[in-house]
Amino acid sequence: MSYATNAPARKEIDALTGSAVLEFGTNWCGYCQGAQPLIGAAFAQHGHVRHLKVEDGPGRALGRSFRVKLWPTLIFLRDGVEVARVVRPTSAHELDEAFAVLR
Repeated sequence: MSYATNAPARKEIDALTGSAVLEFGTNWCGYCQGAQPLIGAAFAQHGHVRHLKVEDGPGRALGRSFRVKLWPTLIFLRDGVEVARVVRPTSAHELDEAFAVLR
């Protein structure tokens, strides 16, 4: 799944209900590409959680509103509110802990 170039507005994200994860990155980012197997495996265990992959970069308002600085950054949301964040995941444990906060 590629990063979407058309990001939702922040007010749309804030209005989300239930659990969701925003993943910020780019399709050409080596860190993002390298993390995909780990991220994919984590989501395979949490299929009920909405996963939004959003392209980030200079001038991208949604990423700036979450103060994203490194890719990939995963923002874990419950009812539109950030409850956990994982930046450049390197282990399943990091992602498991963040998913546990969504419960």
